[in-house]
Amino acid sequence: MNKEILKACAELAKAIGADDRMKRLDLAKAAYETDSAIKNLMAEYNVQQIALSEEYKKETRDEEFIGIINKRISELYTLISENPVMVEYMDANEAVNALMNEVNSEIQFFLTGERPCSHDCSSCSSNCASKNNDN
Repeated sequence: MNKEILKACAELAKAIGADDRMKRLDLAKAAYETDSAIKNLMAEYNVQQIALSEEYKKETRDEEFIGIINKRISELYTLISENPVMVEYMDANEAVNALMNEVNSEIQFFLTGERPCSHDCSSCSSNCASKNNDN
């Protein structure tokens, strides 16, 4: 990669890093990584997944035990996914992903002069699906 492109990448990274969405993700990630409740729930979730996997490997499975594990995994999933720290982390991550998609779309536009398709082409009358298949 040439120096000019590297310099432009560094500038772009600096601008992205200064965006509020990136700052929000950094804060949410720090909160997530230091939250003991999330850590404990994730650890138990992983242990339950391993126990379930081990039970499925057995020639003679204990279906009652499998049911108990599945119920607990479901409970843990709900506790994790509804935890405010996790919700904020996931929302912030989605916002940064959207930002990165916007950046990539703009780069593509400046390279090609065309805006990338951002919808389900199956219902599109502009026939962009066939354009993409020609590449």
